[in-house]
Amino acid sequence: MIVTGSAGLIGSEAVRHYDRQGWNVIGIDNNMRRVFFGSDGDTAWQRDRLQRDCSAYRHASIDIRDRRAIFDLFAEIRPDAVVHCAAQPSHDLAATIPFDDFEVNAVGTLNLLEATRRYAAEAPFIFTSTNKVYGDGPNGIPLVEHDTRYDFDVPYHAEGIAENFPIDQTKHSLFGASKVAADVMVQEYGRYFDMNTVCFRGGCLTGAGHSGAQLHGYLSYIFKAAAEDRPYTIFGYKGKQVRDQIHSKDVISAFDAFIAAPRAGAVYNLGGGKANSVSILESIDRIGQLSGRTLTWTLSDHNRIGDHIVYYTDLTRFRSDYPDWRLTMSINDIFDEFARVSFSSRSAA
Repeated sequence: MIVTGSAGLIGSEAVRHYDRQGWNVIGIDNNMRRVFFGSDGDTAWQRDRLQRDCSAYRHASIDIRDRRAIFDLFAEIRPDAVVHCAAQPSHDLAATIPFDDFEVNAVGTLNLLEATRRYAAEAPFIFTSTNKVYGDGPNGIPLVEHDTRYDFDVPYHAEGIAENFPIDQTKHSLFGASKVAADVMVQEYGRYFDMNTVCFRGGCLTGAGHSGAQLHGYLSYIFKAAAEDRPYTIFGYKGKQVRDQIHSKDVISAFDAFIAAPRAGAVYNLGGGKANSVSILESIDRIGQLSGRTLTWTLSDHNRIGDHIVYYTDLTRFRSDYPDWRLTMSINDIFDEFARVSFSSRSAA
């Protein structure tokens, strides 16, 4: 198996999971997250842990934009499955590095798809896409404002955003656009070449293994800010913007389900659903309850371009196709895990 972005949140969870299952896992990761986000985004610690803990793991510090290196690796390994998690993940940062963003997200994905077609055409190809393929379209849904959050105010979105939500005629951010290009290409390789490809359009994928930074991974970063007494900035929408959270373990179990019964050109929204949704104000309050600490925060009037006001995932399609899949980590479980890791490690220091 090949896992790209192997030292990131989902990639590292995948490496550990499949190593335990007895797969030989080759991880591709050149720590571009540190280049994108500085020391907060550095994943070297996770890479070192994988090399220490996973007996059959092999690390390859390859840039997925390097087509020759990717082709050479795939020709050597001929993987039984590909889990593609590597990305430039920030829609704010993309505007300052448009070529890097598109080349990593779109061209890098094309390199991996073509390498898979040439050297491992039967292998399931899993792509971690994003809900940002829908752009700011969800912001056009009528909303109701509550004390601590906004919510959808129409019955046909009571369960969240489904896969038939339109992706065009909307503002995506450059990051969203590059991920759309990759998403559509993954679908096309599945449909045109009859390959077993899937796009998982993720909401907030989270867990204590995340190297959260201000521009990506808000739940991880907000815990980091609270633990280290950093001031936190909320970007717009009164702090009432809502996201659903899905733990990396539950993401990997969805990957498992697809690998066991793959399809050609599949598309699924993947998140925690309404039950695992939380606003930033609610997050701050919950962190205070768990830690006894008061986070210092300010509210900026400027929301992030293309950002969602409310987004949570309608899981109906995936649950219909894979009825044995279940969410195992509730929103409270996720917060409790972050609290244990963030505040116990600080106390020990």
